Amino acid sequence: CLPTEQSRLAPCIFEYVYFARPDSIMDGISVYESRLKMGEKLAYQIMERYPEHDIDVVIPIPDTSRTSAVQAAYVLGRPYREGFIKNRYIARTFIMPGQETRKKSVRLKLNTIKSEFAGRNVLLVDDSVVRGTTATEIIQMARDAGANKVYLTSAAPPIRYPNIYGIDIPTRHELVAYKRNEEEIAAKLGCDWVVYQRLDDLEDSVRESGECLDQAYESSCFSGTYVTGETINDPYFKKLHALRNDDAKLKKLESTGAAQAGLPPGSHEGCENLTNKRN
Repeated sequence: CLPTEQSRLAPCIFEYVYFARPDSIMDGISVYESRLKMGEKLAYQIMERYPEHDIDVVIPIPDTSRTSAVQAAYVLGRPYREGFIKNRYIARTFIMPGQETRKKSVRLKLNTIKSEFAGRNVLLVDDSVVRGTTATEIIQMARDAGANKVYLTSAAPPIRYPNIYGIDIPTRHELVAYKRNEEEIAAKLGCDWVVYQRLDDLEDSVRESGECLDQAYESSCFSGTYVTGETINDPYFKKLHALRNDDAKLKKLESTGAAQAGLPPGSHEGCENLTNKRN
């Protein structure tokens, strides 16, 4: 442990992106306000990079991205529409073990309102893209519903590193952004282009929603910089890979008997209990 005088607060920025309820106030910061700013900064980046864009409609990938999508649509001057209806009884897909399980679960989790897609150039807004399994299926669902073009934007930057502070973000090789640029990611996902939030913009979105404009945040899954000093080549990450990769999870699933119930190991209705113990 660091001496008190050397310690510093570094809240996890992923709480503001995804985990926290929008009506939460954390460290004096409104999660709702921070997500509005994320959407605003995304929209300005889109206009900067694609000034002649042909977006017809902005559609969120429910639920967390709605707040950012509303503000992005407002800044872009395009209508906001609900194009996906969510089945609330399906667990979070990004933590499910096995690619096929995740793909099937996406189709069970969401249904499209075809009239919102037919013949339109659609901007999908997501809170984040992890493996890309969910995004790939959703993009294809949009095309199946008749979308002319499908663009994707993420309120979070590319996730290229594992998290070691309690979030089950998978090993690097399973992340869609690992060793890929935005053009390569778009090709992998099957969309016409993808725009990620810049890390500086994400951090500013949160800071500007509070009173501490120099607050540091834990953003290691985006930057690869860990506040506790680890580096990506440390032996701990090899141990983490052995525990978190898909094959290891499936073996654990089979050994616990949870496979018969269709639930992840240690699951409570699909939400896993995870540990980052080092011994």
